[in-house]
Amino acid sequence: MIFAPVIHRHATFGLPRVSDAALQRFMQNTLHAAQPNDVQVSKDDHGVTLQLDVPGLSREQIQIRIEGKQVHLTSVEGAPRSVRRSWELAEEIDTAASSAKLEHGVLTLHLAKLAPVDKSVQLTIN
Repeated sequence: MIFAPVIHRHATFGLPRVSDAALQRFMQNTLHAAQPNDVQVSKDDHGVTLQLDVPGLSREQIQIRIEGKQVHLTSVEGAPRSVRRSWELAEEIDTAASSAKLEHGVLTLHLAKLAPVDKSVQLTIN
């Protein structure tokens, strides 16, 4: 986790000092550059589709784990490239209806929404 410094305001003007403003710009640019932007997300009524670039990795070198609303993607030890990503979706994922495909270095995850189950029970009167 990276912590950015707090900007101290000049007591007279209520404005950040020039050096503080420059440091803040540097930290924001560094944090934004560290965030991976290689994921394309599309949503529809049936679920969510994630597409991300994983060049140099084969199917055997990628592990996908789904836990409720969370999706975890990691590369195995010894892979030529290290990948570790996680997403939390708005709804639970139906693992049986979901799929993953790797083509030309692009991993496509089709994550289906879990259909709500009606747990109500109707009792008969004797």
